[in-house]
Amino acid sequence: MRFRDRFGIRRHRGSTVTKLDREATDTDIEALIAFAQSRRGVEFFVEPETFATDTTAVAVAHDGEWTRRRVGSPKVIGKVARDLGLPVYDVQAVGYPPRMRDWNARNPGRRLDPGTPGEAVAP
Repeated sequence: MRFRDRFGIRRHRGSTVTKLDREATDTDIEALIAFAQSRRGVEFFVEPETFATDTTAVAVAHDGEWTRRRVGSPKVIGKVARDLGLPVYDVQAVGYPPRMRDWNARNPGRRLDPGTPGEAVAP
């Protein structure tokens, strides 16, 4: 089956692909969309590609609940954010919102399971 590039991941990623991490997929983008559509006050924070990881986006809800997924390029999450009418920020410029740290403090030892959007699990 041919990869359709529904969200423009391959088109916008450029010529480099990180060697130590897997590439972003449509499933990653769909998980961010599902998270954003099932919560209030969601904002996206783009994290840059590093040597070890692909470009990622963190979706943070009004109460600080969050999830992180690979997006391949800032342009991809920018388009998703525009389509959903949600803000997107460069985390290097603005940092993470305090409500995200507060949520982590209220939920020690918990994170959102990358396989199940919105479901918190113990590490």
